[in-house]
Amino acid sequence: MSKLSYRDATLNDLTGIVSIYNSTVHTRMVTADTETVTTESRIAWFHEHNSVNRPLWIVEDEQNQIIGWVSFQSFYGRPAYDATVEISIYLDASQRGKGFGKEVLQYSINKAKELGVKNLLGYIFAHNEPSLKLFRQLGFEDWGHLPGIAVLDGMERSLKILGLRIN
Repeated sequence: MSKLSYRDATLNDLTGIVSIYNSTVHTRMVTADTETVTTESRIAWFHEHNSVNRPLWIVEDEQNQIIGWVSFQSFYGRPAYDATVEISIYLDASQRGKGFGKEVLQYSINKAKELGVKNLLGYIFAHNEPSLKLFRQLGFEDWGHLPGIAVLDGMERSLKILGLRIN
């Protein structure tokens, strides 16, 4: 088992976060953005996170190299939903397919309990079989299916909402 470490992201990490995110845009598998984003455009998003209950964690390997990041975001923005969060996990292109996604997701599930999260949601394109498989392996269930709601390169894509109730 690898020895990944996690820390709260700082503003100095934002360029790296954006770079990792942008590396996924062209794949049309994990984000509905169709063009890359700028660091400046993500500053407000960065500041929406906090270490109390909406973390943005940097994931580092044993050499303290950034291999990815994970974030919890509020669901639907209303107080009654405060215990429900959307999780996003992004790994550097060179680190995908090595089992790190599973480690990061398990870490996040464990930390969710400490943060008072009762429900974790993953919004995953229906054609993203690797991510669907990963989330289901760790106990996430299908909570929703939104057919054809995204258009990527002229093709309609469906979105799955996978959920996990945290005890």
